Amino acid sequence: MSEHPENYEDVTVYGLDDDVEAEMLHAQNECTFIWSNKEGWPVGVIMSYVFLDGKFWLTATSQRARISAVRRDPRVCIVVTSTGSKMARNKTVTYKGTCTIRDDQATKEWFYPALAAALQEDPERRAVFAKFLDSPRRVILEVEPTQRIGYDGGKMGKATAEWMAANGDQSS
Repeated sequence: MSEHPENYEDVTVYGLDDDVEAEMLHAQNECTFIWSNKEGWPVGVIMSYVFLDGKFWLTATSQRARISAVRRDPRVCIVVTSTGSKMARNKTVTYKGTCTIRDDQATKEWFYPALAAALQEDPERRAVFAKFLDSPRRVILEVEPTQRIGYDGGKMGKATAEWMAANGDQSS
């Protein structure tokens, strides 16, 4: 790696490659969903998602605070990490985006089975889970990313090890 980590002032050189990002988005099924509350404070929760056609699809019931917050201000953030997936750790991507709330039947018909498939391996459990999702106040959140920040900690670790091997321990 040509970059040398004399310090970690600029970690943008350790960006997440597109192919690794795509693998992570499909290997993972949870993200941190972040919005702003009435007072302007950022608030986040862990949510399950489906990533399809460049968008994140999530769900919650309409009485959740995040739904009224998104209706007020559709600017949101999603963070996905490789932690907990079968991939190597220390990979993450953050997206700024806009959120549209959907409650149409056509979206529900494809989304509930897709989310169930992402979360349940057993076909019977999938069917039951999808049925449980189909409740009267449930809505679907469609997040279209507008900006991304990717980070690959594996690249940083490798560059650090290479720099230390070439330059020795200079901590004294």
